[in-house]
Amino acid sequence: MPKSKRERKIHLTQTAKKDRDHKTKIINDVREAIDAHTNVFLFSYDNMRSSKFKDVRIAFRDSKIFMGKNKLLQLAMGKGAEDEYADNLRSVSKLCSGSVGLLMTSRPEDEVLEYFKSFTSDDFARAGSVASRTVKIKQAEVANHPVSMIEQFRKLGLPVEVQNGKVVIVGKDEHQLCKKGQELSTEQCKALVHFGHKLATFKVEIKCRWKEGDYVEF
Repeated sequence: MPKSKRERKIHLTQTAKKDRDHKTKIINDVREAIDAHTNVFLFSYDNMRSSKFKDVRIAFRDSKIFMGKNKLLQLAMGKGAEDEYADNLRSVSKLCSGSVGLLMTSRPEDEVLEYFKSFTSDDFARAGSVASRTVKIKQAEVANHPVSMIEQFRKLGLPVEVQNGKVVIVGKDEHQLCKKGQELSTEQCKALVHFGHKLATFKVEIKCRWKEGDYVEF
């Protein structure tokens, strides 16, 4: 009986080598992009939405974007004067932490800054995020729903019942879905989606620019 592929042993030395090769490739790719383009921009982002960020990749298809490997990006640029890949790249490296990425491009600085200045997109918040504002719903917003929605609303934490064939909020004229500064639960996020309240804003901000040793923070 042939052995299952699941039973095949994987030697750690082989996986370690592949991991090293992969990291080395990323570092080399970053350095090649630095050499190939005039400017290096470091950007930060909030409430990342991959579907929206595709627009950035399309807009800068003639450029290179690196994200998600901050430590490798720092290694590629260098952390100090003694190991930086080019003069003053260590200044960019110091800001490479958290939700950030690198854009290597030969586009003019003004064009890049103007693009990202207007690049924002509102979207529905996800569980675990913090409410950017307080949201309340009125009686009229639930009354126009069929009574068959009553159980679904209750699962979302809404205090509702059926009165005279209509869905109503129990004992009051409005219900608070969330409070500003509150961490949102899965149920709250579903309720916000149902009633059309977008509390998340996906945005990208340019933090600094490097160009042939010249470094500027924004």
